[in-house]
Formats: sequence, structure tokens, C-alpha cells
Amino acid sequence: MSTPSEALRAKWLEALLPIVPEKGWTQAAARDAAEIAGLSEGEQALAAPMGIRDLLRAFFDRAEAETRETLAAADLDPLKVHERVAFGVRTWLDALEPHRKAVSNASMRGFMPWGTADAAARTWSVADTVWTGIGDTADDYNRYSKRGLLAATIAPIILYWLREPGPDDLDAFIMARLKGAMRLGQTGARVFKPLLDRFTARNP
Repeated sequence: MSTPSEALRAKWLEALLPIVPEKGWTQAAARDAAEIAGLSEGEQALAAPMGIRDLLRAFFDRAEAETRETLAAADLDPLKVHERVAFGVRTWLDALEPHRKAVSNASMRGFMPWGTADAAARTWSVADTVWTGIGDTADDYNRYSKRGLLAATIAPIILYWLREPGPDDLDAFIMARLKGAMRLGQTGARVFKPLLDRFTARNP
């Protein structure tokens, strides 16, 4: 069950999304959407105290929630691990698909470029959603290396996706990025994991 602030934020976001393609993720768009949704100033403060930034976060949070639901219902047993990860990434992109223009406009509001704190937190969150959704339960070095490597692929994948490639081309691009990350991860594991294990042994 959602909290009052979550319910108000969802209502506001629903009114905002049709406006974003024309006006972007702007305070002006947020004000127009609040008026359409019939939200008072007090309700706006409760729903999104940081304004458009909170609404942008809610938009991507919703896509991750849809991804978790889809992965929980999917039969992933026949797939290899890298295929499960690719499926998870595609599932996330599918959740964003109805609002591709909103994602494109988000590039001007902090989701990209990818050096901002919000962007770093978001890519990690997406990676964690995918890995957890496909059943990964690692709680050691592997947990962080898997998520870190996948997070590093999110930027090029979504930038490519925004160019509206065909499904086969998108799948091939995602798989190529994942294979590159896997090779990097194998190299990193050989170098860093023994050092981490040694440090852990000395500092129980």
C-alpha cells in the first residue's frame, strides 16, 4: 500500500508525463501538471519536496518496479547467466519504452551526462534491480563487482537505445556490452579479489 506522499507523487507524475515531450523535465512543466492533477501547494510539497528532481526519480523508480515484477514472473531457468542479465536489461528498457522522449529529455536534467551523483546512483540501482531480479544472492566481492560492471554498461546501452535501433540490433549491442564487461570482470577478479580476501583475513 502506498503512502499519501507516494500516491500524490504518482498522480502528479501521470499528469506530467504527457507534458514532458514538449516542455521537458522543467519546473514549468511540473506546475502545469500539478494544476491538471488538482494538487494544492501543500500536496505538492508533500509529494515532491525537491520538485522536478523527485518526479524524475519517481519516473525511473517506476520503471525499476515494473522490471522487478516482470522478472519475478519470468521463467529464467533455461537461460544462461549472461542471457538472464541481457533479458533483465531489455525488460528495463521495455518499461521505459512508452516514454522514450521523457528519457531523452532526462538527459538534460541529470540522468545524463553520467558523471552526476544522481546518475551514478541510478545506474547502480538499475544494475542491482537486474541482478537481484534474476536471482543473484551474492553478498561478497562478487555482488559489488557484478553490479559495478553492469552499471558501467547502462550509459552506452541507453544512449544506443535512444537512437531507436531495431530489436535485433539492440539485442546484439546489449550482448556485446555485457561480454565486454564480463571480460573486464574476469581480469579484475584475478587482480583484486586475492587482495580483498587477504585484507579480509587480516581484518576479520
